[in-house]
Amino acid sequence: MQQRFNVHRGILVMLVLTALLGISACGGGKSVKRISADEVTDLSGEWNDTDSRLVSREMVEDLLAQRWLSRFRSEQGRAPTVIVGRIRNLSHEHINTRTFIADIERALINSGEVDFVASPEEREEVRKERRDQDLNASEATRKIMGEELGADFMLQGAINSIVDAIEGRQARFYQVDLTLIDLQTNRKVWIGQKKIKKTISRSNVRW
Repeated sequence: MQQRFNVHRGILVMLVLTALLGISACGGGKSVKRISADEVTDLSGEWNDTDSRLVSREMVEDLLAQRWLSRFRSEQGRAPTVIVGRIRNLSHEHINTRTFIADIERALINSGEVDFVASPEEREEVRKERRDQDLNASEATRKIMGEELGADFMLQGAINSIVDAIEGRQARFYQVDLTLIDLQTNRKVWIGQKKIKKTISRSNVRW
């Protein structure tokens, strides 16, 4: 009996050790390093957060440096009101254009050079709140309908890409085109373009 108990205990110990080794192997030596969100990273060669941040900043700087802004301020005596419209992803890969739009909006707002209005999706939620206030908020605090700030200009654009590959080498070219349009006249007052080119090398890989 004692011998059989020792055998079962030995088997149980082996099973536990095997399970522990399996759990350890699943880790695969994985390590995580926390870095600054502003640090430049480019692991895959695809469009990433660094591209979004740098492109949006450079294009907004160019946008605000052109004559349309000073001309509008001189003619209207106030800062222009801008809204970001649709920015289409026409590239070969999935790109989260919402992140790119958010980077553009932040750069424009933080510049202090223009006023900024909410997107159509955001406006719908705000209008729903105003309708609710019209029924439930006190007269002294409710916000009335029909007092929204209309945009003077809309920013639209697209992200395009070209891929050239042979054996273990690949070149990726991204082109971002943005256009600022006068909502009253449909006149294009600014056209901006930013290009990014990356080369990727992988051994023993055919694209």
